[in-house]
Amino acid sequence: MARKNLKENNVQSKGFNQLCVMEGTLMPEGGAKELEAFFKDEMKVEVRFETQVKTLPDEPGCTETGGRNDLFFYIADKDIGKFAVPRLSMGIRWWEDVLGNGNDKLYSSEVLEKYSKTW
Repeated sequence: MARKNLKENNVQSKGFNQLCVMEGTLMPEGGAKELEAFFKDEMKVEVRFETQVKTLPDEPGCTETGGRNDLFFYIADKDIGKFAVPRLSMGIRWWEDVLGNGNDKLYSSEVLEKYSKTW
């Protein structure tokens, strides 16, 4: 299956091009609206929730790892500069960093096909 061009995604065509991963985080009870409001209120940035993903085991057949809930969201292009450093204290990573550090093995082929690297 061919990787999806990121520009085909509606969110990205509206100024949200950088995918972020918040590892080991559960979706708040208020859902995407609450998550987006948190970033707006606390960090003064706009985000758009994309999905939540359960990770795969570190090694095939390992039953003691995997199942971590990761939240994927896009940060507004205009806010990347002021978000880049503060995000680190929350454990938020750029998708490209996740992939570049060998953690692509933690995600299903469907996730990897849907979200390709942009840089």
